[in-house]
Amino acid sequence: MPATLHTPPAPMRNTQTGMHIFGVRHLSPGGAWHLRALLDRVRPQVILLEAPADAVSLIADLTRSGTQPPVAILAYTDSVPVRTFVYPLARYSPEYQALLWAKENKARVECIDLPSAIFLGLQDVEIERQQRAAAPVRNADADTDADSDTATEPNPPGDTEAPAPEPMRSIYERIAERSGEPDYDTYWERRFEHNLSPDAYQSAAFALGEQLREEPDAPLWRAENLVREAFMRRRIQEVLATGVKPERIVAIVGAFHAPVLGPELPAMTDAELASLRQRPSKLTLMPYSYFKLSSQSGYGAGNRAPMYFQMLWEQLQDHNLPELPHRYLSEVVRHIREAGTHRSTAEVIEGVRLARTLAALHGGSAPTLADLQDAAVTLIGHGEMSTVAEALQQVNVGTAIGTLPKGVSRTSIQEDCDRQMNRFKLEKYKKTVAEELSLDLRENRHVKSAEAAFLDLGRSTFLHRLRVLGVEFGKELPTGQQQATWAEKWKLQWQPECEITLVEAILLGETVELATAHKFNQMLADAVSIAVAADVVQDACQCGLGASMDAARKRLQELAAVSSDLKAIAHAAFRLSQVSRYGDVRKFDPTPLLPLIEELFVQGALALHAAAACDNKAAQEFITSLDQLNWVSLEHHERVEADLWTERLRQLADADDRNPLLSGYACAILLERGLMANDDLAREVSRRLSPGIPADLGAGWFEGLSMRNRAALLARQALWAELANYVSSLDDEQFQRAIVFLRRAFGSFSPHQKRQICENLAEHWGIHADAAQEMLSAPLSEEEEQKLSDLSAFDFGDI
Repeated sequence: MPATLHTPPAPMRNTQTGMHIFGVRHLSPGGAWHLRALLDRVRPQVILLEAPADAVSLIADLTRSGTQPPVAILAYTDSVPVRTFVYPLARYSPEYQALLWAKENKARVECIDLPSAIFLGLQDVEIERQQRAAAPVRNADADTDADSDTATEPNPPGDTEAPAPEPMRSIYERIAERSGEPDYDTYWERRFEHNLSPDAYQSAAFALGEQLREEPDAPLWRAENLVREAFMRRRIQEVLATGVKPERIVAIVGAFHAPVLGPELPAMTDAELASLRQRPSKLTLMPYSYFKLSSQSGYGAGNRAPMYFQMLWEQLQDHNLPELPHRYLSEVVRHIREAGTHRSTAEVIEGVRLARTLAALHGGSAPTLADLQDAAVTLIGHGEMSTVAEALQQVNVGTAIGTLPKGVSRTSIQEDCDRQMNRFKLEKYKKTVAEELSLDLRENRHVKSAEAAFLDLGRSTFLHRLRVLGVEFGKELPTGQQQATWAEKWKLQWQPECEITLVEAILLGETVELATAHKFNQMLADAVSIAVAADVVQDACQCGLGASMDAARKRLQELAAVSSDLKAIAHAAFRLSQVSRYGDVRKFDPTPLLPLIEELFVQGALALHAAAACDNKAAQEFITSLDQLNWVSLEHHERVEADLWTERLRQLADADDRNPLLSGYACAILLERGLMANDDLAREVSRRLSPGIPADLGAGWFEGLSMRNRAALLARQALWAELANYVSSLDDEQFQRAIVFLRRAFGSFSPHQKRQICENLAEHWGIHADAAQEMLSAPLSEEEEQKLSDLSAFDFGDI
């Protein structure tokens, strides 16, 4: 019994109605075990559950033999803005065990919490309340900014800054602290999960609920809870009105609600019920995962270790709870051994002894998870948490994901997704453990059927459709074969969020294909940039949706007529060029795209010079644009105006009034394409790197030059001769400023390349290669360390 609670005699029934009220924690194996004992003793005719009132229709599917928890009830609105909520169940949830008992014993089950339509309506109310509360804060911030006196000097002269107030500890943290426990989970487990005395759990949970409600800052004192409890009392009265005797009813609710469900408090009236906001909603079932159930995922009603509590439940079922420490630590050791580290059985035995000693020091009858983890770190990890961290994660949380049998209540898009998963043989990847899948989109000529021949193409199309819908089942990875349009690599991992997003997509269409097409229509309707339209062209191609692709191409043409944004133009031309290469592999005709590529290429080339009159931040972004247009000129050299492109590159490379980084980069492209001779390069380097040119401009130009084809640059001795002469001509102040920028220019070179640069410069300064090597290998002096520190502290933002 919790030492901090003043517990009255166990309230086996509500003293006024005779109804049995059983307060629980929603993921409590001990609660499930005690509840089943109560149900066996009472043999109720009706079981009342704290669950959405309209979820009764899903109970038959929840208790089917093919349903394997963890699973969840998902409620969602059938209109935008989409609102959802999830009601998860583990095998050891008291509510789930109550459902199983009811099926086994032919008892009736009623759900007594608010219907999902009201829950979702209350979400709207809460969001609106938060928005109203945030509005005055934003206005106050604006007023403060406008007040120059307070904005410029928040503290009076001489005052020190006031320390930030410590965050208020929650009531749960305070309860744990009063009991001498490190956290609330440990407090709960030691006093509730391990207490097998008859009626102890029910009595302690009821008393805890009373204590929580007496706290002045109880976090659950919100209007929503008062509304829910009034509705629960209404539902209880409705069940009693059918003639069921109170003593034949067991109500299973959260411990917080248990003390207030008697008739001494008013039930919700018809008028009050009608006044609550509602959102038309639907319910479905979905597989869930132990990670999502855990509090690590942010689930407020979760616990730290659902897999551990599954073990606890199984030990309770086997009437062998004392063996839980052995089983837990043996599982930890098994995972460590599988990872290649040897651990002995003796360490498990000693770990169990230590865990039991730690439990005894806290007055417990058995080790808690915290005690077991401490023992695992000390004896199995030899004092190092890192040694056992991964094993503990596996044993505590696990990777289990629930399953639902075919034919359960689901949305049409969920059913379609399952069919496509089966069709493309992706069902085995529908798990929480990530696995990579490599695809070859070319025809497989070694199989008989057309579907088998293009299996990987179908997989790719399906995975891209899910990606566009935001269902993060697959993440595309680099293949290492940039030019291979037929190769794809995916990391596949199914999480409950995938199911939620999929259900939300039902508002877009009844199937994955229809929903994706509708999503493209929305994106094109909102598109104001040719870059966005070009992305839709590529996505539609990868999704195998020709009509959407054609619509995106037309929208792109409309936007291109009025666009002068170099970044957007280059991005669009590059995207369309990539898409045109998919033609044979993805079975579509790229011909309609080619004139648009030509048009965009000309626009980009003409926009280059004007766009290059920019600052360094914008120039870094335009580097990508130059790469993209250069790639298009090479890929489609027979169609685009390549001469125009090289002419504009020369214009930029020779310009003194454009950003030096871009001018240098244009030179690098010309060099790479064989359009600049060594002598021309030497003259340009001499012109750019001369004492009369500001150091930041010269070094910025050199940085742009060095961003491409570095191996070829290292071999051009004329370039390094000019750089050596430039450095030698600088005075101390000029040198200090120039070296900062040159250091930045060479910052992304590899150590080997930097050594080559030093050797090249040393050669021009008359230093032998061996002597240069010796100087480079010598440790830095204190003076050199200080100078290096000064360079590292240089603020480029001041330039």
